[in-house]
Amino acid sequence: MGTQAEDQNYSTSSPPKDERTAEQKKIDDWLPVTSSRNAKWWYSAFHNVTAMVGAGVLSLPFAMSELGWGPGIAVLVISWVVTLYTLWQMVEMHECVPGRRFDRYHELGQHAFGEKLGLWIVVPQQLVVEVGVNIVYMVTGGKSLKKFHDVICEDKCKDIKLTFFIMIFASVHFVLSQLPNLNSISGISLAAAVMSLSYSTIAWGASVHKGKLADVDYNVRASTTPGKVFDFFAALGDVAFAYAGHNVVLEIQATIPSTPEKPSKKPMWKGVIVAYIVVALCYFPVAIIGYWAFGNSVEDNILVTLNKPKWLIAMANMMVVIHVIGSYQIYAMPVFDMIETVLVKKLRFPPGLILRLIARSLYVAFTMFIAITFPFFGGLLGFFGGFAFAPTTYFLPCIMWLSIYNPKRFSLSWCCNWVCIILGVCLMIVAPIGALRQIVLNAKTYTFYS
Repeated sequence: MGTQAEDQNYSTSSPPKDERTAEQKKIDDWLPVTSSRNAKWWYSAFHNVTAMVGAGVLSLPFAMSELGWGPGIAVLVISWVVTLYTLWQMVEMHECVPGRRFDRYHELGQHAFGEKLGLWIVVPQQLVVEVGVNIVYMVTGGKSLKKFHDVICEDKCKDIKLTFFIMIFASVHFVLSQLPNLNSISGISLAAAVMSLSYSTIAWGASVHKGKLADVDYNVRASTTPGKVFDFFAALGDVAFAYAGHNVVLEIQATIPSTPEKPSKKPMWKGVIVAYIVVALCYFPVAIIGYWAFGNSVEDNILVTLNKPKWLIAMANMMVVIHVIGSYQIYAMPVFDMIETVLVKKLRFPPGLILRLIARSLYVAFTMFIAITFPFFGGLLGFFGGFAFAPTTYFLPCIMWLSIYNPKRFSLSWCCNWVCIILGVCLMIVAPIGALRQIVLNAKTYTFYS
């Protein structure tokens, strides 16, 4: 990570004075990203865990079954290293101009690529990721609630449609979305981070307890060559997208206080390191032990494969619900910030409780409606997300770094960034191909308003 020394080709002029008017300061103090700057380093840790570790961790053994032992472990490790490096870049670039903080992803993009181009490069991709993840979490929360209900009832209760469980899950967010900023949801985020570690531990612990199947098969899932190739592409995307917390990292860092003597990057980086250790403790045991126990017979959700003991599976599903409640809020907060910025700064609405209540409630209602209408949205996100997840996580930070710091050609920093860019572009191309095939194969089973 020590490549910054050779990249110091930017201006170190004296910090600019704060030229905002009193009205602009008042608005900035009201907007969710910039309203509170008193976070501690551990806020960064659990916010990043909550943002990164999704319920998708439970599908990692399935991805391993499509990749095989060697490629599967290699993809897991390379993704962990590359995304840790690009996350470090984001943390460093937050205050790359003395006296100024880039509190939002698009602000850093504007600094790197220009006012208009930076906005058009970053905002569409960031919105696809954040709104898409929120819709997926609506579906995931609803499905996990339904699984909890079905496991507890054991066919003794009346069957309830997924639609109603999604509505129950959404009702929580109509309330929580009114919390003003990231610091105000720190307790929810902490609970979510603990839950992610807990249900991951249940997944691999129960797999160890159950032991390896007698006739376990470690050959890749597909039998035909085209099937193997497309499954490989799809699994590559599944594993890579498990590391998609970069879209909210600058907004998280914006909540940490910063002075020239104590810049925010130091506590932020400490939190990121802790978060990435937790991510490794969640991802690697679940992927490797789940695949070791069940081979290519593992389901796309390992909790379904385990099935027993029922009380443990029910508890794990409720933990998933609590986790995605926190994750939804973490990803929604930058969207709330964008919506409220447009309403207050562009459309000149007065900032206040009524505006926040209406704007945020409409957003939650929108994500709920899409989740209810397209409960198979997760499959679609693999296709559309391929164009947004890979750039914002794997190579857009590297391009910004090259633009801002301009390291020497063929230096260590230059080479590292170009390796990440090439890997990220390849991922952006192949992941949607694999996901598109999955959509085509599963299209017959897709049902609206299920």
